[in-house]
Amino acid sequence: MNDTKKLSTATEIAQFRFALIAPVIQGLFPDASRTAYYKRVTEKPLTFPDGTVKEIKYKTLEKWVSNYQRYGYDALLPSERCDKGCTRVLTDTAIEEIFRLKQDFPRLNATQIHAQLIQNGFIPATVNVCSVQRFIKNNDLKSARNPNIRDRKAFEEDSFGKMWQTDTCYFPYITEDGKSHRVYAICIIDDHSRLIVGGKLFYNDSAANFQSVFKNAVATYGIPAKLYTDNGGPYSNDQLSLICGSIGTVLLHTKVRDGASKAKIERFWRTTKERWLYGLDMDSISSLEEFNTLFAEYIRSYNTTLHTGINCTPFERYQASVKNVQSPKSREWLDECFLNRIIRKVRKDATVSFGKVSYDVPMQFIDMKVEIRFRPGEMDSAFILFEKEHYPIRPTNKVENCHTKRNNGPTIDYSKLGDSNV
Repeated sequence: MNDTKKLSTATEIAQFRFALIAPVIQGLFPDASRTAYYKRVTEKPLTFPDGTVKEIKYKTLEKWVSNYQRYGYDALLPSERCDKGCTRVLTDTAIEEIFRLKQDFPRLNATQIHAQLIQNGFIPATVNVCSVQRFIKNNDLKSARNPNIRDRKAFEEDSFGKMWQTDTCYFPYITEDGKSHRVYAICIIDDHSRLIVGGKLFYNDSAANFQSVFKNAVATYGIPAKLYTDNGGPYSNDQLSLICGSIGTVLLHTKVRDGASKAKIERFWRTTKERWLYGLDMDSISSLEEFNTLFAEYIRSYNTTLHTGINCTPFERYQASVKNVQSPKSREWLDECFLNRIIRKVRKDATVSFGKVSYDVPMQFIDMKVEIRFRPGEMDSAFILFEKEHYPIRPTNKVENCHTKRNNGPTIDYSKLGDSNV
């Protein structure tokens, strides 16, 4: 298993653990005591990220909470694979195919699905049909009702900061410096107050751009208990999972192709287009900076205008329930939490490669796997984190290195060793 997959697996496990203990960390559990909450959660077997169903003791949750409070989110990351030494019978692609088959052909039974998985190469013939049967049973896929009918109910959190919803929306093209650019709008809305806590326009829809919007929102309005997103690349990645875990936010994703579950942010996009975007003279906008200025003015107007769904303005509802929101410990702490992480092995020449760029690192890390933390787009401030110490790295300058004196001990002048019979 390569390093990227190891990090992904570890992140999923840490996110699963944090989701279980988050109500205790955030003080939101409904039970009479922490122990009562632990016992209720562990009363039945739990389904882990890899699809296995296991029983855990309530003391395990107590240990996770203690580790998180003492050492932070990193303490929830496993030191090695949780399924080391075991064979995962159904791969992720096989599981996705099972869900697809049950959605498209709800009357297919486990035997028929097992045959199709083998026929199409998703699993080898050595996999027993019982594995498919157990998976279908454990995931409640036996129902033959229309899979497109979803059980929906209107919901709303009871105070500001309990859940934020986020999404990206396509905006019209604008022309800047003679070039036409597609504009992407990234926004975050609070579920309770409908306040837009973060919003900005970009020329690309990337994870780094969303993280910048999210970070500014947290710095301004505090740390949300939950962040609800879709499964797009900017929102479904290991870096965002690590960031959310570090600040104490539970990251939740909608089901695939289920945008309606994020109804509040989707309704905001519709309102934005009808009330503001469709009335703009796009030809008069000559830069992304100008477009962002107009968008920021619209967001301020939206936040202070009567919202018929809540019978007050979003800002008024925010003020009425903001007192329980947790603020970041410090700006430095927030900066640290939002650093991205990558794992690289240091070469013999004391360099690592990232994004097709080579970086010099301290020589003591040669042949070691190191964790590099950085802000996207700001690799000048990147560093190696080792035993809680920061070790800066820098882009490799081969010409400069050519003139750098090496400390490799004395050299031997063979011309002074006398005659040699070769």
